[in-house]
Amino acid sequence: MAPLRDSEPRGSAVLYPWIDALPRACRGMRVGDDMDPGALAFILKVAVASLAGGVIGSMSGLGGGIVIVPVLTVFLGMSIQDAIGASIVSVIATSSGAGSVYVRDRITNIRIAMFLEIATATGAIVGAAALARYVSAQALSILFGVTLLLSLIPILAKLGEELPQGVRNDRLAAALRLNSSYYDQHLGREVRYEVTGIPAALGFMFSAGIISGLLGIGAGVLKVLAHEIAMKVPSKVSTATSNFMIGVTAATAAGVYLRRGLVLPYVVVPVAASVLLGAFVGTKLMEHMSNARVRQVFALALAVIGLEMLLRGLGVPL
Repeated sequence: MAPLRDSEPRGSAVLYPWIDALPRACRGMRVGDDMDPGALAFILKVAVASLAGGVIGSMSGLGGGIVIVPVLTVFLGMSIQDAIGASIVSVIATSSGAGSVYVRDRITNIRIAMFLEIATATGAIVGAAALARYVSAQALSILFGVTLLLSLIPILAKLGEELPQGVRNDRLAAALRLNSSYYDQHLGREVRYEVTGIPAALGFMFSAGIISGLLGIGAGVLKVLAHEIAMKVPSKVSTATSNFMIGVTAATAAGVYLRRGLVLPYVVVPVAASVLLGAFVGTKLMEHMSNARVRQVFALALAVIGLEMLLRGLGVPL
């Protein structure tokens, strides 16, 4: 990890000037030494925000960044680069905690996840290697935000729907055996579902990869939309499968942020521990919720992310 240079103070030091000194101070600390009260307060605030992020992220399939990044940047004064680095780790923690539970309970559709990751990885390569030099982040943020807000229309249209109706496997889904079943604890029965719209889902995932490569985000929201709108799988399967997939994308991005020195241990440790705990809590809540309630949680998260990305692209300070 690249060492911090005193000549390049982080933006987070504006509100918390002890932050830059904390890593150096920790190297000299011994067991029994008193911690700076400001440092302890900061870590506790990060832990609480991360706990909430883990719960919401595991229930919506979007990871914990939807809560953690705004809290770290807006309320705790941390620079956006450091916040994204912490968010990447939170996504991995959410995926590890929630993903393992959902796989164990057979809610995650691993065949869908692995198949769609091909399109995501291809899009990420195209975005990072071919388009990054030509497309401005501001323009892409506006496009992304508008797309997400427009995507609310079909989500809201079936907000109270418990299970998709009239779905039949298309030819590609049948050939790849993407249909499956899971036990729904809310309904108290085994739910069998079929899958359609594979070409459209591949388009969603390719776009998610491009956005991930250009903006350095997991784009989990597009993954959930691919499952919900294109493939028409139940919301619980959509959330569980997205949680499984976002960890793969985030793990790739984490290496880049780690090499740039943007994965800060004194932030990442409380984030990872709290998000992991929140993810376990969120999985238990989600499994006992109705599919309609899960979709409502996702719709709220979708509106927040879409508005945030639109305002960021327009240069409105957040």
